[in-house]
Amino acid sequence: MPHIVIEHSKDLDTSHDLQALCDGLWQAFAAHASVNGPETVRVRTIAATAGRIGAATQGFAHATLLLIPGRDDATRAELAGMIMTALEAHLPDVGSLTVRLTDLNPPYLKRML
Repeated sequence: MPHIVIEHSKDLDTSHDLQALCDGLWQAFAAHASVNGPETVRVRTIAATAGRIGAATQGFAHATLLLIPGRDDATRAELAGMIMTALEAHLPDVGSLTVRLTDLNPPYLKRML
C-alpha cells in the first residue's frame, strides 16, 4: 500500500505538469512486483503556501513514501529511487528535490468505497 505525498512550492502548480508526475509514479508503482495491485497505490501533491530552503530562493519538491513494513531494504531503496528519478524527469529545473521513506505503523486505518 504505497502512498506518495509530494509537497511542493506553490508556483509548481502552474509551471509544471504535476498530474503527469502523479500519473507516471502511479504507473511505475502499480507495475512494481512488490506492490499488491494498482488499487493500493496512492499519489498526491500538496502545494506549500510558504517555505524557505537555504540562503537562496528556490523551488522545491519533497516526496514522502509511506509503506507498510515488510519490504526488504533493497526494495525500499529501489522504490525511493523510482520517486527521485520521476522528480528529476518531471521537475528538472527545481532547485531542491528530496525523498523520505516512512513506515505506516499498524494499526493503519482506511476506508474504501
